[in-house]
Amino acid sequence: MVNITLPDGSVKSFEGPISGFDVAMSISENLARATYAMKINDEQADLHTTITTDSTVELITNRSPESLEIMRHTVAAQVLAKAIKNLYPAAKLVIGPTIDRGFYYDIDMEEKISTEDFEKIEAEMKKIAKEKTKIRIEKVSKEKAIEVFEARNEDHKVEILKNADAEQELFNLYYQGEGDDAFVDLCRGPHLPDLGKVGVFKLTAVSGAYLGGDSQNKQLQRIYGTAFHDKKEMKAYLTMMEEAEKRDHRKIAKAMDLFHFEPEFAPGAVFWHDKGYKMYRALIEYMRTRQEENGYEEISTPAVMNRVLWETSGHWQKYGEHNYSGQTEDGKTFCIKPMNCPGGILVFGQGIKSYKDLPLRIAEFGKVHRYEASGALSGLMRVREFTQDDAHIYCTPEQMEKECIDTLKLVLDIYKEFGFGDVKIYLSTRPEERIGSDDIWDLCEKSLATALENNGYEFEYQEGEGAFYGPKLEFTLTDAIGREWQCGTIQVDMFLPERFDVSYIGEDGEKHRPVMLHRALFGSIERFMGILIEHFAGNFPLWLAPTQIALTGIVDKQNDAVLELEKRLKLEGFRVIADTRNEKVNYKIREHSHSKIPVIGVLGDKEIAEGKITVRRLGSNDQTTMDLEDFIFSLKEEVFNKSLPPFKS
Repeated sequence: MVNITLPDGSVKSFEGPISGFDVAMSISENLARATYAMKINDEQADLHTTITTDSTVELITNRSPESLEIMRHTVAAQVLAKAIKNLYPAAKLVIGPTIDRGFYYDIDMEEKISTEDFEKIEAEMKKIAKEKTKIRIEKVSKEKAIEVFEARNEDHKVEILKNADAEQELFNLYYQGEGDDAFVDLCRGPHLPDLGKVGVFKLTAVSGAYLGGDSQNKQLQRIYGTAFHDKKEMKAYLTMMEEAEKRDHRKIAKAMDLFHFEPEFAPGAVFWHDKGYKMYRALIEYMRTRQEENGYEEISTPAVMNRVLWETSGHWQKYGEHNYSGQTEDGKTFCIKPMNCPGGILVFGQGIKSYKDLPLRIAEFGKVHRYEASGALSGLMRVREFTQDDAHIYCTPEQMEKECIDTLKLVLDIYKEFGFGDVKIYLSTRPEERIGSDDIWDLCEKSLATALENNGYEFEYQEGEGAFYGPKLEFTLTDAIGREWQCGTIQVDMFLPERFDVSYIGEDGEKHRPVMLHRALFGSIERFMGILIEHFAGNFPLWLAPTQIALTGIVDKQNDAVLELEKRLKLEGFRVIADTRNEKVNYKIREHSHSKIPVIGVLGDKEIAEGKITVRRLGSNDQTTMDLEDFIFSLKEEVFNKSLPPFKS
């Protein structure tokens, strides 16, 4: 007898071993048709996996959150991969995982694939999916799996198997068809039970990718695609991607003259132009003001420090290959700062601290350098040199919960001020590679969860995604077109204070270790600015815009009045330009709108005589004539209140 407990708590009993399909059929035939896979005791499994012991089972249907990823995985590993082998028999398959909103497959082949080949490949994929072939799974030993792929000359699959975890006894081989001609791929799964459940799919891009992510290895071809349950979902996604293309921060930055990159001379480092640097400084000044309002002190620590600091912290052992370092004549190894934590804790360690000094909140806008593979660099979103709005809060264990909640409230308030009201909170727990005892990890994780629950915050767990020294809260923003971006973090750390031997004197007169909270709200100034550019599509809040106001006359005779108003507005603190070129006014307006200047003011003879100005706002085709004093007051109020743009660009 096998007893199956369903999510609603009900129990179904079966006389012997059964599959997930049998469980679904025992409920209804319609449910069985809609089921993609299942969870056995919270572990995903293929629908036809045999269940031999009492278990909890959750069926994954086409309405389940996990269903889309399972379908995409199947499209990558069973449809795209087979289509490539059908069209290019000499191609060798490497890996085909799912990614955010899609999938890719790495292919090793001589013939170069371009987007022009997508129509042919997609046609073959549709032909394969239309056959609705059942997918069968075989669990085999490493030796047997190697034998299967050696017979098919799939060198990369053989290499993956040889390098696989020695403790793994069985490997999943997924087959379409029977006999020697059957298509087979190596995969963890689960996959759909048959290709009849494949929805709609589309190939989206092709690029180069180094084997194993190592630039010293052979370059492969990576084919990207996506899949959805139906055409409506696909259309919505493609519309979003078209909008994302328009909002690409690199394109907008070029149009607005914000920054550029020099891949040959400084890959992954930003060359800020005047306008972009104004925004960069405005973000820092904004955060500096918010931190000062919330009791933070600000420090600055050296850019180059001895490697021993990161060996002490554990960062070197964890991330050493990403550090820039070199040896000096005296034989010491120094690093260009990859993170700010060691410098901050050295500042805390100066002098004797009392419990009365805590909590002590120490902030730093520290520029850090980390090596990223060239292929991973992506504009402002992934760079090698960036500035973090870092802070480290030193507090007693009793103060920890309040400090976490106060910081959480601050970050949510800041995100809201930038227009990000939909923020997801994740609690990331201990990773496999970590320092410290499980008792301390238990305490830290429980404290974070309790703090969130006691204050009414909804959150999700991300098992194993914490920092190597402590659990963390992660904040994910949703932008104007529905994309998610992971930004700020709050990390609880009870290990680094011990490693650096810092303490405070408690009420009992004895030394105690402080709790250390690592906190970044923007995360990376560069990345957050990239997100803002795409979120606002260049139509920034007035306070953040690099040029806030452009002034022009209708004809040249108004230029003196335009220059006089420019002078006054600069004295009021605005970033303003006077356009006195001998061009038609409509041409100037179009040009300044293209440059994403939020406010364009026009002075004609009538406006000058009556003390008025005609105003056009970015994103609107309307124009308004208003008293000059009201115009200046309203803009000052908009900047002071950090108001969001009144119109969409």
